[in-house]
Amino acid sequence: MQRYLLIIAVLFAFAACRPPEFVPKPTGYYRLDTPAQHQYKHFDRADFPYSFDYPVYSNIMQDTSYYSEKARNPYWINMNIDPPLSAIINITYLPIHSRDEFEKMLDDSHGLSAFHEKKADYIKEEQYHNSFGVSGIVYTVGGNSASRIQFIATDSLHHFLRGALYFDVTPNADSLKPATDFLEKDINHFLETLRFK
Repeated sequence: MQRYLLIIAVLFAFAACRPPEFVPKPTGYYRLDTPAQHQYKHFDRADFPYSFDYPVYSNIMQDTSYYSEKARNPYWINMNIDPPLSAIINITYLPIHSRDEFEKMLDDSHGLSAFHEKKADYIKEEQYHNSFGVSGIVYTVGGNSASRIQFIATDSLHHFLRGALYFDVTPNADSLKPATDFLEKDINHFLETLRFK
């Protein structure tokens, strides 16, 4: 009996002495340096039907991506966020001419947000109202969707604005989280200061 116990003890000793197995480290992400603080300047051009505050680390350019010279809407703009964030907040604006047209704009906006359901883990809708009579919905899209934050803003009578945050990289919710969290505050400030003329 002691002989068997000795053999078992020796086998356990040999088994315990084998070299450790190599375990690779999980994939990491680059560190993303965001600006130290949120600072804003005011956008208020006389020829635009709306004004707002936007980050000092961004610039405003007319959106020329999808439209010919004839079809271009002069009030569609891109808020380009400087590197290292390399993001774009796409702003589209349409005047409201009738109640039916307004309802169609709302349906189209909901449809554009719902389009991301294929890649989204969830879509959260949150209503807001600012002190300038502008109200709307902010859509927060979870998962690896192309646009994590989208929003609509309107006075329900004359003006309708839609926005979406995009990054110039393949969507990965984990690696983009610091940038998305940082820019979410800028989008909230934009919506708080947005007013229609």
